[in-house]
Amino acid sequence: MMNLLLEDWLAWSADEMDFVLDRDHDLIRRQGPEPPVPAMLRRRLDATGRAVSDVLTLLDPEQTFPIVHASRHGDVKSSLAMLQALAASEPLSPAKFSMSVHNAVLGVHSIARNNTRSMQALAACGEELDAMLLEAAGYLLEGHEAVLAIFSDGAMPDAFQAQGVGSSGASCVGLRLSRRHGRQLKAEATGERAEPTPLDVARWLARGGELQARQRWSLA
Repeated sequence: MMNLLLEDWLAWSADEMDFVLDRDHDLIRRQGPEPPVPAMLRRRLDATGRAVSDVLTLLDPEQTFPIVHASRHGDVKSSLAMLQALAASEPLSPAKFSMSVHNAVLGVHSIARNNTRSMQALAACGEELDAMLLEAAGYLLEGHEAVLAIFSDGAMPDAFQAQGVGSSGASCVGLRLSRRHGRQLKAEATGERAEPTPLDVARWLARGGELQARQRWSLA
């Protein structure tokens, strides 16, 4: 993989974190009083979706760079609500359907910000971090100056928890990656595998060291 340089990053969690974020990397303390998404559109997003849009706006105020959004589950609450409605032979909600697709948050963000840059949404069965960074590297190889890579997930409903599908709660972490400036992200194949959550990635960025995913990541 080509060199990935981390220029800036921001993180958010709906719950209290077990690590400290400085002001520069804490969405709550860095964002301004005016949300980037108008209230009418903002109501369509859950807390995680609103945080994603806010992070994207702060990392790229001029809307210059392409976006890669990784999420293992997306808006699983809307999907579950539709499945439950189908099981009960109830009519489906068009609003819930529109927000259940995997690129729904990027769609609302692009409408709100009139952003026509390339946007990509992906899921990778627990390998979201590696997939997101690989896609980001592809954009940089195409010649883009920088790319936004954002990883998010919401809290899992109880029905999913019972199936052993857990999460670290609603959280997101966004990275602005460049070819020219910033700290180098290094990847090493180790034969081991882990499935880091957005909160795990934020903790790694805040504390330093290494993070095991499909590859072992470190910051130079």
